[in-house]
Amino acid sequence: MKILAVCGMGFGSSLVLRMTIEDVLKAAGLKAQVVVSDIGTARSEQADIIVTSAEFARLLADRGIPIVVIKNYVDRKEMKEKLLPLVKGS
Repeated sequence: MKILAVCGMGFGSSLVLRMTIEDVLKAAGLKAQVVVSDIGTARSEQADIIVTSAEFARLLADRGIPIVVIKNYVDRKEMKEKLLPLVKGS
């Protein structure tokens, strides 16, 4: 499974997202490849799940890939509640 952590430039908040995703997956005993991406690259990048903000989710909605919208990038509880059902379901 490949998860894209997407932000505007691909190195600031997407790195924070990646760390939170990896922490949540590790705590759940799950593994996935988590890749950071900028919004432009994410439009053509292959992935199983995209994790991003509401703003960027709107720009990626036409990809046909499940998108997890996160408000607080460091909130492990929010990440767990929104991401794990998709990871476990695939």
